[in-house]
Amino acid sequence: MELLMVVLLLLVCLLISNIISHYIPFIPTALTQIAFGIVLAFFFKNISFTIETEWFLLLFVAPLLYNDGRHYPRKELWKLRAPIFGNAIVLVLLTTMIGGLFIHWMIPSIPLAAAFALAAILSPTDPVAVNGISKRIHIPERVLNLVRGESLINDASGLVAFNYAIAAVVTGNFSLTRATVDFIYMFLVGAISGVILSLLIMWIRFTLRKQGIQDVTFHSLLQIITPFLIYMIAEEFFHASGVIAVVIAGIVHTLIRERTETLNAEEQVLTENIWTIVLFILNGIVFLLLGLNIPSSMASTVENPDIGNGLAVLYVIMIGFVILSIRFIWSYIFSYSVYRYNKLNESIKPNLKTSLFISLTGVRGAVTMAGVLSIPYLIINGNAFPERSLILFLAAGVILFTLVAATVFLPLLSKNVPTVSSEMDLIKAKREILLAATQTISLEMNEENKTAAYELMDEYKVKLQQIHPKRRKDEDTTEEHKKMAEIRLIGLKAERKYIQELIDKKGMDENVLKSFEKSLNHREEVLSNNIRSRFMYLIGLALRGLRRYRIHKRKNDKATLYLGKQIQIKAFQAAIETLEETSNRFEKNDIVYEVIHDYKRLIERLKKPSVRYNEKIEEQKDELRIKVMDVERSKIHEMYQAGEITREQARELRRFINYIESVTLNDHIE
Repeated sequence: MELLMVVLLLLVCLLISNIISHYIPFIPTALTQIAFGIVLAFFFKNISFTIETEWFLLLFVAPLLYNDGRHYPRKELWKLRAPIFGNAIVLVLLTTMIGGLFIHWMIPSIPLAAAFALAAILSPTDPVAVNGISKRIHIPERVLNLVRGESLINDASGLVAFNYAIAAVVTGNFSLTRATVDFIYMFLVGAISGVILSLLIMWIRFTLRKQGIQDVTFHSLLQIITPFLIYMIAEEFFHASGVIAVVIAGIVHTLIRERTETLNAEEQVLTENIWTIVLFILNGIVFLLLGLNIPSSMASTVENPDIGNGLAVLYVIMIGFVILSIRFIWSYIFSYSVYRYNKLNESIKPNLKTSLFISLTGVRGAVTMAGVLSIPYLIINGNAFPERSLILFLAAGVILFTLVAATVFLPLLSKNVPTVSSEMDLIKAKREILLAATQTISLEMNEENKTAAYELMDEYKVKLQQIHPKRRKDEDTTEEHKKMAEIRLIGLKAERKYIQELIDKKGMDENVLKSFEKSLNHREEVLSNNIRSRFMYLIGLALRGLRRYRIHKRKNDKATLYLGKQIQIKAFQAAIETLEETSNRFEKNDIVYEVIHDYKRLIERLKKPSVRYNEKIEEQKDELRIKVMDVERSKIHEMYQAGEITREQARELRRFINYIESVTLNDHIE
């Protein structure tokens, strides 16, 4: 029960951290989640969630890297093969050797082998945090692909180097020849086992389909558990690198899937949706666990009187700086060498800014923490592992140092980086598609489907507001909002004019008049003050005015209530006529059209009070949606042909429509 409560608490913190990141976008979600973990460790002393390194690699690293392997672009993998393998193997070894020597020189109490172990486990990069940063700032695509590519391999190389260094500390023996042979064996056999096991699982799935087992849920589950099976078999039976096995298996899976995915489209959609949820949870919990373990790993060092807190923090900064400097120097020298060697092939000329990008995106993360927590407490002669608590403190500190450095300096570096495609362009394209959909619904509207059409138009209006929430917050200061307020005031004055004419001709019940006057005055005051508000809220005031009147009148006075409704409908119709007559005065007719639509929808609502659910109306809405989707797809093709959107943006927009279509056409089957 305690474990279940801890898991639920972590999931709640995961959700809250993503909400916080929405409102504080300049702080990466990973950093927020680490902070949550630290807070949990301080406030809930009884919470303990320790996990063995082998289990951590199986439950978290294996599925995450398998997914990266599935989605990594093969062309980029081949194009960047030299820097990827250089960073994943040579840079790891350089970081281990140079970083280890520096740590031992700076802190002589840490033995050389233990210093090598610390430097080795600090060498793997964690692309999850970088991906979080890249969603908010523009990082060059080549740099992102390089970081993602090297992270597929450097986890394995870093862990192998770490394990051999730890073994040297524990046993006091180290053989470079045996370590090299084992290193090559684990890589080669891991890669081969990944290919074979991936093909074997695909053959099993193909055979089951031939036998008539076509259940998409069954096959999706088999795909989800594939990385766990491959990792365990590679580690336990072949004693190879499970990390390399799942990465290669992911790449092989993508190669085969591309030939068959259209034949099993329903299965692929379901599987990708499941993977989305799984990865969201795993990525978040990894950093929450990281934060949860930081206080305990730092406690012994902070309490140690021989090492002052200021000195310990200085050690962290120096090690972090050296680790990133090694990466910076290596990336510049390597890119310069490739440029000189391939000068005739128009290679990209190296520069310091790109090297800085590569250096700062080398954020350390979950694998580093998982590895360092696996350091044994005792060595073979029964003595305590030398400076274990200090090593844990330094590892945790360097993780935070690299995260903070990336958070602070990457936005500064990316200020003048040109963007290939803008998020705002995609949002603008979505707005055009949704506006085209709304106009189509209006054209398809008739007396029979009028209610369904207005409800569907309201849904599209909500979508328009949702696609750019930040823009809505600044709407008060925009020219568009001023135009909207001006048009609504024209409609409001037309309503008031109609009611006044009615009073002059026939008179009006005093209570009805007071209700209308109060509502009109309030709405006009809101619009005149230019306060941000939705028209639905303003109309709601009018309807509430009628309700107040109904409360004060006797229950049997239905005739007066009916009269009030009819007056409100006629006032709305007068507003529509006035707006249609004056629409030519405005540059943006779509704003006038939107206000008129609001009036028409309210008239329909007053004529036919809405019910919570009407099957016929829902069927009419589904029919309209299908017609609208054809128009939306045509609009996307038109924008793509005109060069207004890129190929990737067109694909994203089509996915946006396909999600709506899937929900519209989906019927629940037991």
